[in-house]
Amino acid sequence: MKQADPVRDYSERHGVSDLISFGPFSLSINERLLTKDCRKIEIGGRSLDLLGVLTGQPGRVLSKRELIKRVWPDVVVEDGSLRFHMANLRKLLGDGEGGARYIATQVGVGYAFVAPVRKGEPATARLSVDRTVEHPRTVSKLPARLPRLIGREHDLRLLQDRMATAPMFTVVGPAGVGKTSLAVVLGHTLAEQFEDGVAFVDLGMLEDQAFVLSTVAGELGTPLHGDDPLATIVGHVRSRHLLLLLDNCEHVVDEVARLVERLMIEAPQVRILATSREALRVRGEHIHRLDALEYPNNPAELSFEQLLTYPAIQLFCDRAAAADSSFDLDEASARLIADMCHRLDGMALPIELAAVRVATHGASLTARQLGERLSFNWSGFRTAQPRQRTLQATLDWSFELLSDVERTVLERLAIFVGAFSIDAALAVVSDADLGADDVAGAIDAIATKSLVTVDRSHGTDSFRLLEMTRAYAKHRLLSGAADALGQIAKRHATFFLTELEAIAAQEVGLLDARHLNHQLGNIRAALDWSFGQSGDSRLGVRLAAASARVFMNTSHLIECRSWCARAITEIDDGLRGTEAELELQGALGISLMFARGNFAEAGSAFSRALEVATALDDHWSQLRILGLLHIFHKRIGEHAASAEYADMAMEVANRIDDDHALGIAHSLSGTSHHIRGNQKQALRDLKKALRLLPPSVRVSTVRYGIDHRTRAAIMLARALWLSGDPAEAVAVARQAVSGAAQLDHPVSYCLAQIWALSISIWMDEFDQAEEALVAFSECAQLNGLAPFMAAASGLRGVLDIHRGKATAGIARLEDSISLLNDSHLELQTMPLSIPLVRALLRDGRCVEAAELLDAVMTRCQVSGELVEMPEMLRLKAEIARRCKVGADDPVTLLDNALSMSRHQGAIAWEVRVTDDLAALVPEHN
Repeated sequence: MKQADPVRDYSERHGVSDLISFGPFSLSINERLLTKDCRKIEIGGRSLDLLGVLTGQPGRVLSKRELIKRVWPDVVVEDGSLRFHMANLRKLLGDGEGGARYIATQVGVGYAFVAPVRKGEPATARLSVDRTVEHPRTVSKLPARLPRLIGREHDLRLLQDRMATAPMFTVVGPAGVGKTSLAVVLGHTLAEQFEDGVAFVDLGMLEDQAFVLSTVAGELGTPLHGDDPLATIVGHVRSRHLLLLLDNCEHVVDEVARLVERLMIEAPQVRILATSREALRVRGEHIHRLDALEYPNNPAELSFEQLLTYPAIQLFCDRAAAADSSFDLDEASARLIADMCHRLDGMALPIELAAVRVATHGASLTARQLGERLSFNWSGFRTAQPRQRTLQATLDWSFELLSDVERTVLERLAIFVGAFSIDAALAVVSDADLGADDVAGAIDAIATKSLVTVDRSHGTDSFRLLEMTRAYAKHRLLSGAADALGQIAKRHATFFLTELEAIAAQEVGLLDARHLNHQLGNIRAALDWSFGQSGDSRLGVRLAAASARVFMNTSHLIECRSWCARAITEIDDGLRGTEAELELQGALGISLMFARGNFAEAGSAFSRALEVATALDDHWSQLRILGLLHIFHKRIGEHAASAEYADMAMEVANRIDDDHALGIAHSLSGTSHHIRGNQKQALRDLKKALRLLPPSVRVSTVRYGIDHRTRAAIMLARALWLSGDPAEAVAVARQAVSGAAQLDHPVSYCLAQIWALSISIWMDEFDQAEEALVAFSECAQLNGLAPFMAAASGLRGVLDIHRGKATAGIARLEDSISLLNDSHLELQTMPLSIPLVRALLRDGRCVEAAELLDAVMTRCQVSGELVEMPEMLRLKAEIARRCKVGADDPVTLLDNALSMSRHQGAIAWEVRVTDDLAALVPEHN
């Protein structure tokens, strides 16, 4: 029988090239040969098969089951064989050496080959930038590519050639010159050259540069939780090879400059292209000045054919023909168009506006109107630069060609920031004097004149004003009557309040509220006006409450905290004690607890929310807030209070009499019993919680601040291990981590990982702990979760000590415990203190070890955190025996530890204590 060849069979089925190259390596499928820089590499058969299957689908996560099936098609093997060969393959490739990345692990799922693969060509000595499975290729949000980019061929070639080596280019030019069009075409042209794709960020919708980082993070798909969004963004793209396009930077130039300079220093494989009316003036910036399109200075002296060679005239004619398919260009019209291009200084946007006008009014009339308008001495209020004055004149001209109703509508549309729907426009623009039908007709009319564009970038038909058109119209709006402006702004805020309250009333509407990301600009603008000097603070309070879930669901915890805190200071007696205050206090507590730490302000917010929910007799909200109070007090080490909240939650859940409610209550109760050392009751409660709780969904996770099903599962895994069932414990822990990863909720994922890590450390499974720690650390760092980042450093210290790096490990642990204390995350200090005591003891620092252990034991006894007390008594006995520190008798300490282990139902501790007693008693005899 012919022996199976998994690599060749797989390559034939999937059309994989015989020769596959990555970095300095080449893999020949047919010859079953791996070479490095043209030198043969000795590699085992199974490892070669594994490499062939992985490189056949680079970037895709292949499950363990799938890999085993392909590499061992006719043999039954365990996961251990896969791990063994994977470790050998990584070692052979030098994975991790000098920053090289080849194989990434998605914990609990499988493996992916993450180095760029070239098929059908030999390897070079240069290793391209790796793409990790945790950072998939960015789905480009580029606007649609223009059918033709007229007159910019030289600019496009220059930037295309230079972007490969220059870290950052700024395309500088006046408004309307065509900077955005050039950037969009360049993005489409270079997209395939960047392994991690292209991200396009339109900053024109921002009015406050404080939101630059939030906007950039949103386009990159980077959730922001911590207090340092810039560090989060840098961490997210540090190892990625992508092209970042920042459009319309001039009004937020300071914040953009800060972001760009940091990225150039810490993310060397990111290439940046910015468009702005002025240079960013940062180190490493390359400036490309985009001039006007070339137009003839002496059209009367040129032939018809010669006129058509000028890019400005080509653009004009192209846009006019697009606006009117019957547009017919003759020599007379060409000369009029050439004259208009001259008067417009070759500026792309004014040319396009004039071209649309030619399509409807003809070249002769348009040229006459344009000439009349430009006789007003080119003066403008926006800038003194001639080309910008030309743009101002063009906008004045365009505006004056509108009817009175169209002018009013255009001015009022400037209240919107970014895209807006027709429903939004009708609700905001219409009033007693301007009916909805008139508004709809006017929007249609000005859309055909290119003053309003149709925006389909978010999957629905909506509208938006071009950035320079909105700036112009907004200036006119602000110059009008203050009362009228206030009414428009109020209707704008009221519309979005109504929309958000309707969504909040339908939980299904928040299954993925990130589709509202493109409306954050409008929500922010509405909040800004509401809390402003001439705003309506009462409306602002309701709007902040209604938008809190959107900010949390889109992972803008910092903004959520800011708006909620502002609203609470403005709340009046009419809204105090209502559902609005309940929402604000709950959201404020969540954003404070997870973004900053477990400070008193978060606890106060939760307590007030509970008061309101109780007064409203809102049982479900009571249960939600009791769960958050349980988490808060558990995290700060007040376990008696946490248990009381669990008991209160059980009473409320019984009144609700619903499986979901009872599942949450049993989850809280089981967690408290586990932490306080009653593993028997913890097992009963946690198993019941998992039977009652429905499958995890993101909307509930955001609403409750955490996924209670994940929390119950990971606590059950710990209780199972302590109760003497390590196999089941590991299986439950893996399932909990996998489920949390699918939720796309960083807080729940980090909680699952950190407790799963504790089980691995208890079991001395340090290789598995290392793998999980990498995923945990990256999640905490990417999302700016400072307390978890501190814990990750401490866990790294535990692994350092295991590998014999005692000095480094002790230092990491001490620093980590200090940082956790600063964040009031007491729950994580004890699990790190025990390894630190052991390390000090191993290092011969007996007195320090004894003093630290006594302090930890005292704190745990006071707080009620007794889950590891038997293990601490066992450790205290070891110190007494080895160091003769203190007057404690080792046997007595172990007897106490044994009694406590049996009382708790902690068989794992009981076995360890029994072994120590067996070794110690003969020694005493």
